[in-house]
Amino acid sequence: MPTDIAFLAIAEAQQLYHWLPAALELARRPGVRVSVLSPSDKLLALIGSYDPDGRLAQVRLARPPSGPDSLFRQPSRLATLLLNHRRIARYPAIVTTEISSAWLRRMPGFASRLILIKHGAGDREGGYKKRHAEFDLTLVAGEKDRRRMIERGLCVDTRIAIGGYPKFELKAARQRFFADDKPVLLYNPHFDPILSSWIRHGPGVMAALESLEGWNVLIAPHTKLARRVPPISSAAPHIRVDMGSRRSIDMSYTMSADVYLGDVSSQVYEFLIEPRPCIFLNLDHRDASCEAFAHWRLGQVIETMDALPAALARANNLQAGFLGVQEAAMRDSIDRSPVPASRRQADIILDFLKDAA
Repeated sequence: MPTDIAFLAIAEAQQLYHWLPAALELARRPGVRVSVLSPSDKLLALIGSYDPDGRLAQVRLARPPSGPDSLFRQPSRLATLLLNHRRIARYPAIVTTEISSAWLRRMPGFASRLILIKHGAGDREGGYKKRHAEFDLTLVAGEKDRRRMIERGLCVDTRIAIGGYPKFELKAARQRFFADDKPVLLYNPHFDPILSSWIRHGPGVMAALESLEGWNVLIAPHTKLARRVPPISSAAPHIRVDMGSRRSIDMSYTMSADVYLGDVSSQVYEFLIEPRPCIFLNLDHRDASCEAFAHWRLGQVIETMDALPAALARANNLQAGFLGVQEAAMRDSIDRSPVPASRRQADIILDFLKDAA
């Protein structure tokens, strides 16, 4: 009998890049049947664009009443699970990147194996919740996340494995977004209302970016920021804003910028796939030694927007001093084995299911 594995696509589009390479790799394996379960036609279409041979069986789940179907607005995950739990439970193994799926454990008769592929590689504490402990197997990008999950009692070492960062296998190529050859600054604010540099300081940040000379600016916040603030816009010719598109999640911008400007987004590690200068905004004067801001060691930290032009002017000269720290942080955060992450994750999942059987 084939090994049946279902991947849940009930979160927003940015999360599918963390499981899709493993799903495609598993679907190539003999004796493995992979299904993708989603309430979203838009998500299934995006997944299909990476699967021209149709290796993945697409299963359209019932969709709870909600607004329009879009890549970045999906119905309540819990409502989706409640509406479809019997159908989902038919699959003996379920892989997901979001922890809401742990609620399936509370459904009568549910006996499937739950496998979590953690998305992102960041440092903030929001990546560690009690529900993480409810999965049979957790795959993380690197040793940092493995260590923190175990330290927080969310996993034992026999139920967590390092599988790398498969999103790198789907990364977009470097692109040109402006007509001239000025260097490109990527501003990537997070959505966390406490930690985001935009929510409290947006007007001042925008004024500083609009007054920059000699730079083009890509503003591409975490896609969830659009739920918390009015759309960001600017008429400045050297600024391009993307509040949520395929380019904002497929690494188009992190691959195409020369300098990164941000706060707590794990996308800084996607930017550092090729080490380059980073600048971090500590506009609320937080304790930078806190573990949640460990990545602030990877570049300059400024506490006022007035300091941005000077920080940009010296960024290239200072980069050599940050290079070793950036490379070490990347090694700890993302295990970049010569073996592709998708293959490693597929092997881990199949070995786990074989042992469980």
